[in-house]
Amino acid sequence: MRFDQSFLDEIRDRLPVSQVVSKRVKLKRQGREFIGLSPFKQEKTPSFTVNDQKGFYHCFASGEHGDIFKFLQVTEGLSFPESVERLAGEAGLDMPRAAPGEEQRERGRDRLRDVMEEACLYFEAALKDPPGGIARDYLRARGVTAETQDAFRIGYGGRDRHGLKEHLASKDFTAGEMVTAGVVIAGDDIPVSYDRFRERLIFPIRDSRGKVIAFGGRALAEGVKAKYVNSPETPLFHKRSVLFNMGAARQAAYEKAQVIVVEGYMDVIALAQAGFPNAVAPLGTALTDDQLKLLWRMAAEPVLCFDGDEAGLRAAYRAVDTALPLLEPGRSLTFAFMPHGQDPDDLIAGQGAGAFRAFIEKARPLAGVLWAREVEGGDFATPERRAALEDRLAELLRKITSKRVRRHYGDDIAERLKKLWSGGRPDPRAPGGGRMGRNSARRPGFDRKTAHGFSPNRQWNIWGQGPASESLKQSALVRGRSQIASREALILHTLLNHPWLVEAHPEEIAEIRFENVGLNALRDAMLNLMSCDKPLDSEAFRTQLSQSESGAAVAQVERAITHKSDWFAEPGAAHCDVETGWRHILALHRKSVELGRELEAAERAYQSEESETALERLNDIHRQLCDLDGREASIEGYGAQSGRSADSVS
Repeated sequence: MRFDQSFLDEIRDRLPVSQVVSKRVKLKRQGREFIGLSPFKQEKTPSFTVNDQKGFYHCFASGEHGDIFKFLQVTEGLSFPESVERLAGEAGLDMPRAAPGEEQRERGRDRLRDVMEEACLYFEAALKDPPGGIARDYLRARGVTAETQDAFRIGYGGRDRHGLKEHLASKDFTAGEMVTAGVVIAGDDIPVSYDRFRERLIFPIRDSRGKVIAFGGRALAEGVKAKYVNSPETPLFHKRSVLFNMGAARQAAYEKAQVIVVEGYMDVIALAQAGFPNAVAPLGTALTDDQLKLLWRMAAEPVLCFDGDEAGLRAAYRAVDTALPLLEPGRSLTFAFMPHGQDPDDLIAGQGAGAFRAFIEKARPLAGVLWAREVEGGDFATPERRAALEDRLAELLRKITSKRVRRHYGDDIAERLKKLWSGGRPDPRAPGGGRMGRNSARRPGFDRKTAHGFSPNRQWNIWGQGPASESLKQSALVRGRSQIASREALILHTLLNHPWLVEAHPEEIAEIRFENVGLNALRDAMLNLMSCDKPLDSEAFRTQLSQSESGAAVAQVERAITHKSDWFAEPGAAHCDVETGWRHILALHRKSVELGRELEAAERAYQSEESETALERLNDIHRQLCDLDGREASIEGYGAQSGRSADSVS
């Protein structure tokens, strides 16, 4: 449903961001803000900030940015309506009434939920009755404890062809409601309607709030055509948008930063019982777009477990094709292939939970599985076959809609092709061999400007072997200390136009270290000037600095700002956008200082060793420098308060 903006604003007014966030993040006040360790990435130094006055949080480690509603969406996997409902309850507000037509439809859905809950209770009771012995024996043989049965609300369909139908009728549910809910089968060619799930072990399928919306039934008798039967599509249940155990697994997945996807109900149940409550399963179909999006709301890189046979490989490859258009920075998949003939339940029963945990830790990245599909077992002895492989890979790259992810996949494939054409066998789990981490990002020598994103035969140079790239030459870490790096000039230009930043963050600004000595002196002069009792506007602030000993540095900063693309630094930008942009550029500066130290150490190591490892390290820092020099602020919601559309920020 749509929510009135005034209702959302009232929730925000009643619930400070720090109050909501502090339930998951330990916050410490710093000036007008709160700081803490990022809930999105592991870190030792706090980079996560909360500002109650402006009503948002921002994580400089991951780029996550938003309000209290988005915080629940990204940390708990809630939908927007679910986050509104949760926070409205915390704020002591009643949810708004739906429009008349929608209210009637919702009443109908409520009736169906009541049908499903009553059916679930019926199935649970039937499991404990004498006829349920066959189902209890099956569960006992599979090692499912009574506690686990209760947790998953496992039941039995009973033998009576009309048992559930008659039970629901006694609770005043209509025949139409039973059919619509999917628990009773009826039709023009069926004289008497009958129960759908009789003589089956019943697995309730619940939504993200724990409400029963469907059932899965496993046949217990021999010779039944359909081993598993699921509820049909209903107003409550759309199997392409649901995962088994998704409600219970969501919190565990957030806490472990991992969600495990297996094939069936019993696999999920066995894993939960063995200490893996973060397991889910699709409902008898290949993973869909909607299911992948649900998984990514739980964890950044879900682990997909497949059988190691041909069918398992086909399922994994279908998942690869489904995922490619949906990939985003930091959002991918990993794949764990079970030993042939085993499923997670077998592995745990035979070798224990530790064996399964070790197995999961060896999951292969999506890039490695994609490469294996296209290359393993292939014959590339002729130029035409090699060209065909490159064409296929190029076509796959074009499916990736994220430009950044597509670029890095192009670099990764280029590295793999280089090794393949030279006779090497890249390990998809090795650094640079598939993981989208530091060592597998942009490599010198691979042309990103080609149509498909890679050119494996291009010659490349690095220090000691040829001239450095132009981007490296222009880096603040390579230029002399007498020049001003553009990023350093931008930081000070922002402070000159927005001196309230100096007043709000004096300690943080005092810790900034500039490559140019004169800029350090200008920074100190700013701090001294803002320590006066009388606050200064931008014009007075700049005038006094220009007339002081720092005047030359002010002029040098202004000469270094040759264009206005970094609009947050200019007068007139909204305070929240100024601070967000300034913090982003400050984080990049801090990273460049760290890289400077690493660069000096890597140069010394290469000069003394001239080893492949030292060369690779130097190459990696070069790549990071190029990335850093070309990176601009790209923050969700950034610029809206200054009248800029989302498309204007890149």
